[in-house]
Amino acid sequence: MGEYTRYLGFDQHKETISIAMVRAGREPGEFLGTIRSREEDVGRWLHQRSREWGGLGEVLVCYEAGPCGYELQRQLKQMGVACEVVAPSLTPRKPGERRKTDRRDAKKLSHLLRSGELSPIWVPDEAHEALRELLRGREAAVEDVLRHKHELSTLLLRHRKHPPAGVRAWSYAYQRWLDGLKWQQPIHQELMAEMRQAILTAQQRVAHLEDRLVEAVAASPWAAAVAGLSCFRGIDLLVGATLVAEVGAAGRFLHPRGLMGYAAFVPGESSSGARTRRTDTGPGGNHHLRRVLVEAAWAYVHRPVVGEKLARRQRGQPAEVIDIAWRAQVRLYKRYRQLMARGKNRNKVITALARELCAFVWEALQVLPTPEAA
Repeated sequence: MGEYTRYLGFDQHKETISIAMVRAGREPGEFLGTIRSREEDVGRWLHQRSREWGGLGEVLVCYEAGPCGYELQRQLKQMGVACEVVAPSLTPRKPGERRKTDRRDAKKLSHLLRSGELSPIWVPDEAHEALRELLRGREAAVEDVLRHKHELSTLLLRHRKHPPAGVRAWSYAYQRWLDGLKWQQPIHQELMAEMRQAILTAQQRVAHLEDRLVEAVAASPWAAAVAGLSCFRGIDLLVGATLVAEVGAAGRFLHPRGLMGYAAFVPGESSSGARTRRTDTGPGGNHHLRRVLVEAAWAYVHRPVVGEKLARRQRGQPAEVIDIAWRAQVRLYKRYRQLMARGKNRNKVITALARELCAFVWEALQVLPTPEAA
């Protein structure tokens, strides 16, 4: 960072941005003020500073990733200002620090930026971010379906409305049973009808988003990468697109452990002296990536085989990727048998399989065309 003479910390919120600056060297920082978090206000402020400082080429800006997204970074980049979006979870914090204000946060960011103690994250381009948001929108729609189903199930449970024996929940027979269900109070009949309509609407939204996803992937530069990942057992177009969207630039992970850590598959450790204690993998990392890998890992509890659907997905794909996918089947099934024979908890075994599947996915992404190369 020796080429920069000024380091700016932006503490961004929905309505405001607090700005602090430190110069190169060991000088203390200064608070420059607070501006509105609007594109025109940021542009106007930077133009004023550009005239005072004789340009913005030697300025480095940073702000923490959050709900405000990456538009600020893109605006600064377009104006020729270097900007890093940093991981909030990796920002150093003093244990005894009890005062927290926007001014202090901005000054702390500028000091940490100058000392090189912040961890920048990868910022997707607009097309990549659109694919990621489409997938997360579909995930939210699926959660809506489950939430509305749960509402109806709890209503039935409260009034002792149980389906006939052998009728599976939400099957066609279950729907027929709901059609003929009679309530003593008309309000309950109306309420059940409203809940069923909400379920139907949410299901239609999921179907529409999935159709749009198929079109978006087919027309995107990531189609080859998604098709290549679909060679793996348990990874179809939806899971493959999620992997591509959430992993992003696969080249930034120089080793499979990097991708495992990004998906929160690396356990923590709290050791001191002769005592060694390893903790759970924890809730950190990219939980979207972790979820789809755990779901895919359940496919490896069965013997290695290439079924009709998998063979169809593998048709026309690179032989090297198909070989990686087969080695994954053999390795993970063997690992599953070994861990279960040792009496391990089944869910923990699946998590271990997902961690190893993450390594095979990393290997495949080194062969497949990445989004950046497309």
